[in-house]
Amino acid sequence: MKLPRLALLGLLMGAAAVPAAARAATTTFRWANNGDATAMDPDTLQETVQLSFLANIYEPLVQRNRDLKLEPGLAIKWRQVSPTVWRFDLRPGVKFQDGTPFTSADVVFSVHRMEAKTSAMRAVLGMVKEVRAVNPLTVEFVTKHPDPIFPQEQTNLLIMSKAWCEKHDTTVPVVLGSGQNYAILHAMGTGPYKVISRQPGSKTIAVRNPLWWGKLNPRAPDRVEFDVIGNDSTRVAALLSGQEDMIYTVPPQDMARIAHASGVQVIEHPELRTIYLALDVWRPQLLTSNIKGKNPLQDIRVRRAFALAIDEDLIAKRVMLGQAHPTWLMWGPGVNGYDPKLDVRPKTNVAEAKKLMDEAGYPHGFTIGLDCPDDRYVMDEQICTAVSAMLGRIGVKVNLDAQTKAKFFAKIAAPKYDTDFYLLGWTPSTYDAHNVLYSLLGTRNGERGEINDGGYSNPKLDALIEKIGTESNETARDKMIDDAARIIQHDVPVIPLHQQVIVWAVRKGYSVAQLADNTFPYRYIRMPAGK
Repeated sequence: MKLPRLALLGLLMGAAAVPAAARAATTTFRWANNGDATAMDPDTLQETVQLSFLANIYEPLVQRNRDLKLEPGLAIKWRQVSPTVWRFDLRPGVKFQDGTPFTSADVVFSVHRMEAKTSAMRAVLGMVKEVRAVNPLTVEFVTKHPDPIFPQEQTNLLIMSKAWCEKHDTTVPVVLGSGQNYAILHAMGTGPYKVISRQPGSKTIAVRNPLWWGKLNPRAPDRVEFDVIGNDSTRVAALLSGQEDMIYTVPPQDMARIAHASGVQVIEHPELRTIYLALDVWRPQLLTSNIKGKNPLQDIRVRRAFALAIDEDLIAKRVMLGQAHPTWLMWGPGVNGYDPKLDVRPKTNVAEAKKLMDEAGYPHGFTIGLDCPDDRYVMDEQICTAVSAMLGRIGVKVNLDAQTKAKFFAKIAAPKYDTDFYLLGWTPSTYDAHNVLYSLLGTRNGERGEINDGGYSNPKLDALIEKIGTESNETARDKMIDDAARIIQHDVPVIPLHQQVIVWAVRKGYSVAQLADNTFPYRYIRMPAGK
């Protein structure tokens, strides 16, 4: 594939820009994933791999520590000065990686950039009515309504340099897949590491930022090399041979082999992400189905038939090899609002599913396309293959389109929404059910429903989402979340599958922090003693 001129220039510049100090780094940590960070621009995609990587380069006002508790980032303290105004005192003396000072002007600029129509991060600021600089080290956010969890919602507000963006004509993000700008290939923040080389789809190298306001542990690596190795066997072999110090994801079928190998260890942790299927319920006619003139997925009986035909227990056991927790909620244990009484999947019932299809007028089923990434989630393509076979039992012929996540996200997301049926995963950045409801299931309105690619809309749910967003009474709020969950389970616009287990493999002697939100902060890496 021929690279765009700007992309090729970025690669050449990145390779040439490695300073002598970086080449002479005394410690290097090498790790591999099956997929890349899609872009260096923090506003192009709301996706964990991308945001996790960029959080090493850019920083938010409020961040999370190893226990996922809030802690100061670029803001040293914050407070609610009125029911709808939050004031943040910024950290003094912070510099961007190019040496320019960080001020409230950069915060205001970053908020406005994130609010642009081409930004994929607008939902983060859905409650923001206005942002204003009080002075160079103080900024205020005015919310549309009282928002009791506003600080938790800002951990993905990664701050960019106003001067840098203006210098490189990148004040507005580009829609993923629609073009290039300087920030797609380059990054420049305030974080503990800075990018010195970027080869999209292959390798990205970051080194310590000597201007960082914080203090890295002496055993933190000087240089981190992030390699993209899509093939499972090759990735495992790279770890076992010592070519890589850590790999993620670890193929379930290779866990036992790695665990028994010399010099490496497998580490596991429950994950907050929910893997789910979503259906196009808004188009009057599906894009790929043989049914013309109507959309069979708009019939609730068809959606319920899909849910009854999919045997998630079998997927968890056979495809995920036990590394999954089957669920019937869109948020799992560890997320505020989780109610185990509602997390009860209906038993698989193919006969009942066939009956529902017959009642809906599709006794012989129909064809439909299923979009699926093949390099994003654990066993993602294999899950979609299993789902396709299970739906075949009720006459639904699934045409599976498994593709790299870069193509997948560009296809199903705004503005195209080019999908009938898709597999996705979501980790609520606030660790609260409201984030799931607001981002994935609220009616699309330019802010709410930003990741609602299936177009589901229910005014009763929207009203609950608004109330949940402003309710400060915990008991009343939890009841509203349960009511919202019941609406979703009744309407079935999405089919929750499972929460996967985070599985990494690391060479012995290396220490990494495995967080439940599946982020990977470089500042927590510890190299072996003596290296």
